[in-house]
Amino acid sequence: MATTRPQPPEALKPPAPEPESQPPSASHPTPQPAPAPGPQPPPASAAARPMRADARRNYERVLAEARRAFAEHGTDASLEDVARRAGVGIGTLYRHFPTRHALMSAVFQGAVDELLAHSRELADSEAPCSALVTWLRDIVTHAGEYRGLARELMSASRDESSALARCSTPMKAAGERLLVRAQESGAVRPDVSIGDLMQLTNAIALAAEQAPDDPELADRLLTLTLKGLRAEKEAAT
Repeated sequence: MATTRPQPPEALKPPAPEPESQPPSASHPTPQPAPAPGPQPPPASAAARPMRADARRNYERVLAEARRAFAEHGTDASLEDVARRAGVGIGTLYRHFPTRHALMSAVFQGAVDELLAHSRELADSEAPCSALVTWLRDIVTHAGEYRGLARELMSASRDESSALARCSTPMKAAGERLLVRAQESGAVRPDVSIGDLMQLTNAIALAAEQAPDDPELADRLLTLTLKGLRAEKEAAT
């Protein structure tokens, strides 16, 4: 006679296996949570990645040759020649520096850093107007070091998307601090803006570039400009 085996209590039965999760299909995508309000972090693919050793060497060679080419031929020097002298293809150059302005920004970054450091030193000067004048002379000298740089800086000042804005934006902020101190001291007219001053200094450098046989032109033009900046009580003295 067959006997019926007793069944284990319900609590002792092993749990049924959970169904495996299926990957989302194109017709039924997995819902994503709404992004939190405010600025979002860049995607992981946009994060800066460290360069490989060979890529770093190419980057430095292109930068060195661009600096040399700009000094010899001006900022409109052939980028194909820069790549050839650096021993890389033009595609490699553009991979590191997508535009001419991007390459120029990298070339001039060292000089810009020096100008910014000098502006911080001048910010504590007991003669705010003299500090501003000194810094403006520095800018004229910098803009005149490479033929075509003054013209490119004037163009970039109206284009915030330009890679040269990486240089001009912090320069404007540094100049603004020096200008405000000079205005607060009563030496400079209150209606003067740093944007106008930066354009004037670039224009002076451009004029001097067109007159290489007159090395004193930039200083004379800057002196005339500075006379127009003086507050009324200063101009009367």
